[in-house]
Amino acid sequence: MKFVSLTENHLFSKTYASRQRALTRTVAVYVLKDRHEKRLRAANPLKESINRLGVSASKKIGGAVARNRAKRVIREAYRQTDRSYGVKRGFLIVIAAREAAAASKMQDVQRDLQYALEKLGMLESLPGADRPEDGNGKDK
Repeated sequence: MKFVSLTENHLFSKTYASRQRALTRTVAVYVLKDRHEKRLRAANPLKESINRLGVSASKKIGGAVARNRAKRVIREAYRQTDRSYGVKRGFLIVIAAREAAAASKMQDVQRDLQYALEKLGMLESLPGADRPEDGNGKDK
């Protein structure tokens, strides 16, 4: 499912100020319950709750090319994690790239992101638990 980008500075600040965070080598994940979840669910054509995701990379990461690569890798790692395990809905999630993210592969970032989301209790099914599969080996 497509996620909505977090673009407003005050939402980033509120999420950073929340006490729910998990730090790994490549990412720092901050989570806050979305107060506007019901309004956004009503506006959604499928009437489902959604997460609003913000990805940030500071100048410590490197130049513009390195920062954009780090953000691309983090967004893809989030998509893969959501597809594999499912991420609970109705939250503001801010993922901040750390210095190691620029040089890391997507699989490393995905592993760290899964660990952080699991630590925060945001995964619907835990890693290692079997997900239901249909006959051809693909997830439902």
